[in-house]
Amino acid sequence: MLLKTFGWSFAVTVAGLALAGVLWGWQGLAIVGILSILEISLSFDNAVINAGILRKMNAFWQRIFLTIGILIAVFGMRLVFPVVIVAITAKLGPIEAVNLAINDKAHYQELVTSAHPAIAAFGGIFLLMIFLDFLFEEREHKWLAWIEKPMARMGKLDTLSIIVALVVLLVSAMTVATSVAHGGGDKSATVLLSGVAGLITYLVVGGISGYFEDKLEEDKEDDAVAAAASGGAVNGTPPVPRKGAGAVMGMAGKAAFFMFLYLEVIDASFSFDGVIGAFAITNDIFEMALGLGIGAMYIRSLTVFLVRKGTLDDYVYLEHGAHYAIGALAVILLITIKFEINEVITGLVGLVLIGLSFWSSLVRNRREGKPGSDAPAKSEVTSGV
Repeated sequence: MLLKTFGWSFAVTVAGLALAGVLWGWQGLAIVGILSILEISLSFDNAVINAGILRKMNAFWQRIFLTIGILIAVFGMRLVFPVVIVAITAKLGPIEAVNLAINDKAHYQELVTSAHPAIAAFGGIFLLMIFLDFLFEEREHKWLAWIEKPMARMGKLDTLSIIVALVVLLVSAMTVATSVAHGGGDKSATVLLSGVAGLITYLVVGGISGYFEDKLEEDKEDDAVAAAASGGAVNGTPPVPRKGAGAVMGMAGKAAFFMFLYLEVIDASFSFDGVIGAFAITNDIFEMALGLGIGAMYIRSLTVFLVRKGTLDDYVYLEHGAHYAIGALAVILLITIKFEINEVITGLVGLVLIGLSFWSSLVRNRREGKPGSDAPAKSEVTSGV
């Protein structure tokens, strides 16, 4: 199963490193390898979050995520997106922006870096909304109960996450955005506008995908009632779907399409810090796209692996750790509007939080006599606790 899931990632790694060696020599090969590791270390929490969403989809949409999704991630976010940002912020035509990226790499890097406040505000608020909606939601399992219980009670106010996000955005605009490290000057208006755009994007894409997901659940309930009425029930009780990873991978149609879009926006928000951080290593857009693309491929494969193994059902606190890592990344992105924060710190924060949540899951499983190393079907038991 490991080879089946990661096979394409291994193949892309070999082909990508070989291409880097041929085109740019040993130095280029090393740069691409470092960028790949950087992307994986920064985005492991992304894989956990994606897995929580992807496990609701059927096999077809999982393949779409690994094919079309990876093309969007590699060519869209790691190659095209920085050029588009330069074109917009510098008011250049697309051809001029591409020419600048290829022939005047230093100036291109300067323009992309100067756009960081807008990028950080958009991505920071979008990721913050994901974290807040998770934190304010009532859920069966609680990792840090002393935080999550009162937050869940406060979350009964539907608009609370939006209010908190707007307050954070206003504070950011009035503090860190008044004198930024990237490009200098007062970026308050830029940060406010970009942050509001990130909030609107989250509400629109997340709202549409949530609507179709709820509608899909309603249709399933209607089908179950109809089956019971037509004699399809057993002893008067409609059949109950099996719990676990395999039971929830059935979302298709419009619901799956908008959920796919939601996944891509999440991936885009996660990639912002990776793209900006990559300029500390190289300003060659093709080296950057290749290195970050290899890393993005592993993140997608890891997402599918977590889904097919039912890992999130076996280790129930993993999603908690990943969401706390998202909250930390959101805050870090907003802080980097003014202050430089090394990407190593960003990656370590996420890895530590996920590592702690994994360890807590192991402790819980052992305490309840359910060691996480048992059979893959364990998710049927764990999810019912």
